[in-house]
Amino acid sequence: MSAGLASLNRLDPPDARAVLLGCCGSQRWAALMERGRPYATSDEVTALAELAFDGLDQGDWLEAFAAHARIGEPRGSDPQGHGEQAGVLGAGAGERRELAERNTAYEARFGYVFLICATGLDASASIAALEARYANPPQVEFALAGAQQRKITRLRLGRLLATPTPGTPEAPGAPEPTRAGR
Repeated sequence: MSAGLASLNRLDPPDARAVLLGCCGSQRWAALMERGRPYATSDEVTALAELAFDGLDQGDWLEAFAAHARIGEPRGSDPQGHGEQAGVLGAGAGERRELAERNTAYEARFGYVFLICATGLDASASIAALEARYANPPQVEFALAGAQQRKITRLRLGRLLATPTPGTPEAPGAPEPTRAGR
């Protein structure tokens, strides 16, 4: 069992739910994942994540989408988003302006933030995806956004499971358990 998986299993329910919300912003999804603990393997986490996604309704998906910053504008309080959007953040002023304009048009058309797994993408690839997906019918675009949410969540879960959760004994800098606790 990975240190990250072990530490997720040991968290108190509210703390586990908060950590899981960092992977997917749907309260229902995070609650289902939290209640599925303890997990024996990472594959078990991944399987339940997919089942939890299958049980979401439109409102749950919209809640998950709303947890994301616009592409090219990660929130200052979200180091994970900064890392995922690293390729876009190096864009010049013109590309950043075009991203902002296309984000605004997309949100006006569909009612939610443009969602794309930005890991490894530069600004021009994100702009091209925004342009291509803008023409989609709403139901097609919603399904594509959901597929991107799943992909982002899988990547985030992978990072979570590979790394001890802060505040657990395996995390760097965490206090060692006392002898009685061993």
